[in-house]
Amino acid sequence: MLTEERHSFILDQLDTKNTITVQELVERLNHSESTIRRDLTTLEDQNKLVRIHGGAKKKRKPVDEPTMDEKTVKYMQEKEKISQLAASLIDEYEVVYLDAGTTTYTMIPYLEGKDITVVTNGVPHASLLIDYNIESILVGGKIKQRTKAIIGSIAERQLEEFNFTKAFMGINGIDLEQGYTTPDVEEAAIKRKAIKQSNQSYILADISKIGDVSFVKVADIDECTLITTKLPEEKKELNEYTRVMEA
Repeated sequence: MLTEERHSFILDQLDTKNTITVQELVERLNHSESTIRRDLTTLEDQNKLVRIHGGAKKKRKPVDEPTMDEKTVKYMQEKEKISQLAASLIDEYEVVYLDAGTTTYTMIPYLEGKDITVVTNGVPHASLLIDYNIESILVGGKIKQRTKAIIGSIAERQLEEFNFTKAFMGINGIDLEQGYTTPDVEEAAIKRKAIKQSNQSYILADISKIGDVSFVKVADIDECTLITTKLPEEKKELNEYTRVMEA
């Protein structure tokens, strides 16, 4: 196997497993230990992975988070499919929580005509909910500039007063070991609180989030149902650990 092919294989494995040992690579690639160690060193020099004792682990992405406007233009077709499926799960007279985020925002037109109450921490979400004549409550607190999400202790205390039939959450990273993660400590706290106050919680995320790990853990992988688009074969392992609904 050529060097570039070995490097590509190693990075593909880290996308699904996050860590891999030298011995695994020796067996899978049928090359010497010294060759594999050189491969890992080269990839680390290229800033593509992190060497650890006996192997390597996936290079974590920077904590920096895109703005809501930046995220809106990505994966639009996938978000529409996910949002439509998520909205179909809401029955009449339910009280639901809509987390701040672009995919949950995309749900709102599909809620038109439903006799429901929606609680949200998304400022744009509240505005659009009003446009669709949906009864809604916007929690109070500090507004995060980049995502237009309401966060902080005031919002957390308000969420303690509510009980939701369902919560629909946005997320930045989905990993079998690290669970659901997000870049911001305060936003993670709001997400955790909403999940705790809900009978059922759903994570809305396109497949680009699967395998990523962000800064702060929100929940274990089995605490929520994942709504996404069709999983590629290398991501099917998720079905063994949590319920996955494919749009």
